[in-house]
Amino acid sequence: MAQIQHDTDRQNLGAKKFAMWIFIFCSFMLFAAFSSGFIVYSGGKGHGLNVALPKAFLYSTIIIALSSVTMFLASKAANAMDHAKQQLYTILTIVLGLGFLGMQVYGWYVMTYQMQVFLTDPNASRSFVYVITFMHLLHILGGIIFLLFALGGSIKRIPQVKNIYRMDMSAIFWHFLDIVWIYLYVFLLLNSN
Repeated sequence: MAQIQHDTDRQNLGAKKFAMWIFIFCSFMLFAAFSSGFIVYSGGKGHGLNVALPKAFLYSTIIIALSSVTMFLASKAANAMDHAKQQLYTILTIVLGLGFLGMQVYGWYVMTYQMQVFLTDPNASRSFVYVITFMHLLHILGGIIFLLFALGGSIKRIPQVKNIYRMDMSAIFWHFLDIVWIYLYVFLLLNSN
């Protein structure tokens, strides 16, 4: 009877994982649309950013890359049923995610108050930086919620199939956010001058 329940859980969770992939695809298309919009706006009119990106965006790139490493280690620990390491690396990933968030907000501060680049800048290419980074931050907040949910499951010692599912969902989403940010950073960097 327990094996039947285990198999049913696995099937139900598989369908939910597919929904995550659809969400990731939609998010990817959103960021592709922002990139396309930026290119179309700035391409023909000479409306490039004409401003260097704040160093905070480079530091946040390093932070999110490190968070992917801790996320990988958390997933590996979950698969090995090492709850203590899973919790430690998940907490580190959350802390790094919050550090990324803080560094992005600091980047906005630098752009606004030191570089005098505003969301309502007449050069809409500059506004794209705020819009793109804000949308990514919303996704980061969602990722942190996933991570907190996975951490809670590990602390409560939920059944292993559900624990692995939560970690897998968190890892898929978190690594996606990492890849998207690296793409966005390189894209903005190449278009900054």
